Amino acid sequence: MTDEKQRRVQLAAASRQNSEPDTLRQRRLRGLELMGQLPRPRMQRFRFQDWPLIADRPLNWCQSSATNLASTRLDEAVIRVTQLGQTTVSMSLPQPLRDQGVILTDIFTAARDHADLFDKYFMSAIRADENKLTAYHQAYLNAGLFLYVPKNVVVEQPIMAELIQDNTQDEPLVSHILVVADQGSRVKFIQHLTSIGDHTNPANMMVELIARDGSEIDFSSLDELGPTTHTYFKRRADIGRDAHVEWAVGVMNAGDTVGDMDAELLGTGGYANSKVIAVTTGKQRVGINNRVTNRGKHTTGLINQRGVILEQSELIFNGIGQIIHGAHGAQADQQNRVLIMSPQARGDANPILLIDENDVQAGHAASVGPVDPQQMYYLMSRGIPRPQAQRMVIRGFLGAVLAAIPSQDVRDKMIDVLERKLTDGLQYQ
Repeated sequence: MTDEKQRRVQLAAASRQNSEPDTLRQRRLRGLELMGQLPRPRMQRFRFQDWPLIADRPLNWCQSSATNLASTRLDEAVIRVTQLGQTTVSMSLPQPLRDQGVILTDIFTAARDHADLFDKYFMSAIRADENKLTAYHQAYLNAGLFLYVPKNVVVEQPIMAELIQDNTQDEPLVSHILVVADQGSRVKFIQHLTSIGDHTNPANMMVELIARDGSEIDFSSLDELGPTTHTYFKRRADIGRDAHVEWAVGVMNAGDTVGDMDAELLGTGGYANSKVIAVTTGKQRVGINNRVTNRGKHTTGLINQRGVILEQSELIFNGIGQIIHGAHGAQADQQNRVLIMSPQARGDANPILLIDENDVQAGHAASVGPVDPQQMYYLMSRGIPRPQAQRMVIRGFLGAVLAAIPSQDVRDKMIDVLERKLTDGLQYQ
C-alpha cells in the first residue's frame, strides 16, 4: 500500500472513530488530496516556506487533563468556553439564549447535530483549495467551536473562548472557529489563544465569520501562544448587505507566526474595520497580511495596523485594500505603522491599494521608524525615566486596538502581556 493510500485509510478510520458524518469524512479526504497538489501560501517580503507548519503524523484523538490548567478568574459578564487541546473543558450557554435558538458547541458536535448549518457554512469563507495549509486544515481538523445566532437575536454578553494548545503532548492544534450571525443579529466573540508545555508543535488556527444581512459581529483575539509553537492563522469574514464586522486582534505570540486577516464586503452598505497590533521580541519572525475587499456598492473597509519590534525580531505588515469593478461609492482606507526599538530589529509596513472602479474613496498611510524623540523629550523633561517614557509612548501608540476589546479582563491581560514584552525587550537596547 502506498503512503498516500495509507494516509487516506488512516484518516478515514480516525474520522469514523470520532463518529463524524460522511460529509465531513469526505471533506477530510478531499483536503488530503489537495495537500499533494497545492503549494504553500506566499507573503510579500516575508519567507516562511521552510517553517514546520504541517505535522508529519496521522490524525489522533488525544485527551488533555484539565489539572494542567491554572485557575481562571470568572467574569460573570462573559459567557466562557474553554478548550485544552482537543478536549472541551467547560462550555455553558444561558438558558434564555438557548430558548431563542442560539447554538454554542464544539465543531464536531455541530457537524453531527446541526448538519444543515455546518455543511452550509464550514469552509465556505475560507476554502480548502486556497493553499496547502488550508487543505491541511480541512484534512486534519482536530478542535474548534461553532456559534450560531438566529435572526434578530442580540447576545448582550460577550462570548469568550479560551483555546489552549496542549504542548505537553506531541500533537498539533488544528482549530476552527465558525461564527454565523443570521440576519439582524448581534454578537461579540472574544478568543484567547495560549499554550502549556514545551513540546514543539504547529498550530493551524482558522476563524470564519459569516455576517448575514444587517448583522453585527465584534471579534477580538489575544494571541499568546508560546515560543515552541509555529503558528499559521487565517481569519476571514463574509459580510452581507448592511452588515458590520469589527476585528480587534493583538498578536503577542512568543514564537514565529504568519497569518492572514480578511474581510469580504459582499453586500451593499457593508462595513469592516480591521484593527491589529503586534509586538515581537527575541529572534521572532512575524508576518501579517490584512486585507479588506470591497465587492458591494457603498461599502466601507478600514485597516489599522500597529506594530512594535524589539531586540533582533522581524515584523512585516501588508495592508491590502481592494475595490472590485462595480463597487460604486466604496471607501477603502488604511494605516500601517511600525515602531522599531532596536538597531538589530527589522520591519516593514506595506500599504497596497488595488482599485478597479472610479467612483470611490481610497487612501493609505505607512510609517516605519523609532519612537518620536519629541514625545520622549516631553515625558523625560518632566522627570519620567526613559524606560517608563518609552512604554508610555508605545501604550499610546497601540491604544486604538486596546480600547476596542469589549472585555475588561482581556484588555487587562493584553496590557499585562504587552508590559512584560516591553520590559524584557527594552532591556536589550
